[in-house]
Amino acid sequence: MKKVLFLVLAVVLLMALTVTSLGAPRKVTLRLAWWGNPTRDERTLKTVEMYTKLNPHIVIETETTGWAGYWDKLASQAAANNLPDIIQHDYAYITQYAERNLLLDLTPYVKAKTLDLTGVAETFTSGGMVKNKLVGVSLGTNAFCLAYDPAVLKKAGLNPPAPDWTWADFEKMAATIYNKTGVLTPVFCSTDPKVAFDNMIRQTGASFFDPSGTKLGFTDTALLKEFYQIQLRLLKAGMMTKPEVGFLTVTPQESEFTKGNEWITFVWSNQFVMTQEAANRPLEMALMPTIEGAKQPGTFLKPSMFFSVARSSKQAKEAVKFINFFINDVETNKVLLAERGIPIVPQVRNALKEMVTPVNRQIFEFIDLAGEHSSPIDPADPPGAGEVLNLFRTIDQEVLYGAVSPENAAARFMKEANTVLGRNR
Repeated sequence: MKKVLFLVLAVVLLMALTVTSLGAPRKVTLRLAWWGNPTRDERTLKTVEMYTKLNPHIVIETETTGWAGYWDKLASQAAANNLPDIIQHDYAYITQYAERNLLLDLTPYVKAKTLDLTGVAETFTSGGMVKNKLVGVSLGTNAFCLAYDPAVLKKAGLNPPAPDWTWADFEKMAATIYNKTGVLTPVFCSTDPKVAFDNMIRQTGASFFDPSGTKLGFTDTALLKEFYQIQLRLLKAGMMTKPEVGFLTVTPQESEFTKGNEWITFVWSNQFVMTQEAANRPLEMALMPTIEGAKQPGTFLKPSMFFSVARSSKQAKEAVKFINFFINDVETNKVLLAERGIPIVPQVRNALKEMVTPVNRQIFEFIDLAGEHSSPIDPADPPGAGEVLNLFRTIDQEVLYGAVSPENAAARFMKEANTVLGRNR
């Protein structure tokens, strides 16, 4: 009888343990790494807390480092095959890690809706694609734009620039503004004029750098000469800020635009708040003008940063679930508050748009507009790009100072830039 009772108790206990084990998911530990600042750290940690509260079986170990030490640490972890499960990545490095086969292709998880990108336009995701694999999910979006003074346009009797305005429209507008108000047009992107030309060359369907990284992505110099000539026409007519002033490196507070001497300034969308604060007057945002016969928009949406999953992760599906929560959960994003950039998920973007300041709302609305008038981002800059960009700026200055003709400047740039990039062969 005792043996029978013992056996019954043993079976009951085993059944209880089985039920308990089935009802309680196994503990899963994920490592999450990012570079940050005090604000980002605080908001990310709060998000982790929210997620683990909803998913008690998940433990997330966080690793945050400043930008300077982050990449050295990540490189050491990669060498030791000890990468975090979830890695905050940057556009400058993600291709390198993907080509070393260190990052997981997230495409199957998108197809299975574990990573839900419903409604997210391709232009928001293309930056995370390497060789047809989605290796990074954008956590925020940035786009190049013109910030302009609407009061100057109103005084000149002009309407705001339309999304499809052309460089011919731009020149006419600059002339009207100068003739009616005396306000000037700035030199194009004085600190990095390649950014303005990049927008133009992308409209032809070409790219500034060839995808191979061994040469420039265009061979016809006609558009480069036109880039110089537009500025020279304005300069010779007295409608453009003189280069000795325009190329000075100054703070936003000291700029000619802030002083009211220029009607536009060239900025990235995440610089608009700073520009508005420096100007201390209402500003608006516009897309860059289009070239004649454009094949595609020149604007692109640049990811501020990504979340990637290490290919070595043993908890890949759980890592993807956390990323999905991070980008899609509205309450979470009310905590994050777009500190990493404008969210890529439409419903999240729309929810936050109602919470932010009016100036930040302008950025949200501009990113929506840019998303409708953009084309996929080009591959990350190749080795030697910094030298090429400095060369572009130097030659642009020489053209505006009258030291070299547009024709000779274009030929020289093509030759010297291709020589620099040719070292990558």
